[in-house]
Amino acid sequence: MSQQYVLPPAPVASLPVTGSDARFPVHRIYCVGRNYAEHAKEMGFTGREAPFFFLKPADTVLPVAEGQTADMPYPALTENLHHEIELVVAIGQGGKNIPVEQALQHVWGYAVGLDMTRRDLQGEMKRQGRPWCIGKGFDFSAPIGAITPAAQAGDVAKAAIWLQVNGADRQRSNVDQLIWNMAETIAILSQAWELQPGDLIMTGTPEGVGAVVRGDVLEGGVEGLAPIRVRMV
Repeated sequence: MSQQYVLPPAPVASLPVTGSDARFPVHRIYCVGRNYAEHAKEMGFTGREAPFFFLKPADTVLPVAEGQTADMPYPALTENLHHEIELVVAIGQGGKNIPVEQALQHVWGYAVGLDMTRRDLQGEMKRQGRPWCIGKGFDFSAPIGAITPAAQAGDVAKAAIWLQVNGADRQRSNVDQLIWNMAETIAILSQAWELQPGDLIMTGTPEGVGAVVRGDVLEGGVEGLAPIRVRMV
């Protein structure tokens, strides 16, 4: 007998996969804060501080199909919406207390993502010492492109990462500038949560974050992965 629900279950959040009609189901979205040294500096911090994490709900994901432009509604309650380009790690094999040397074996693939941030709301919550979910976890706050399987992604750990707004450079760096690399991040995360297949890890953003407005077109990429293109509406 099939399970009965008092309300129709929400559809599963998912992302496209390069070269496939199958989709990647999203379980949780973990985000790493201040994980590039130059971005940490522009946010007022220095040094290799212990990593910290926040989450976005799975259904905040805005899938961006390969070769397509996704429309992102400009969110309510903000006058300072910021872009943050990121390498996204897609977990295929779960686990807890994963050793660093085994961490990349848990990766299914990689994608390009944007951690969109209501910076004014985040800043106000920080000032008051309150949680800043309202600045990070709003609807459509995680535009993410098609996932490239790990075996086809090349040397992601040394890949260029960039973002342009209306054709002009905003962010440009290299994944090898991560303070905590992908394997370390997976290992540390798995000490706090048991990672599950379908988890996404947004690994942090390089320097150059800034505001966008309605009508802006954001184009970003990580070398070897499907790029992302988003229009603010």
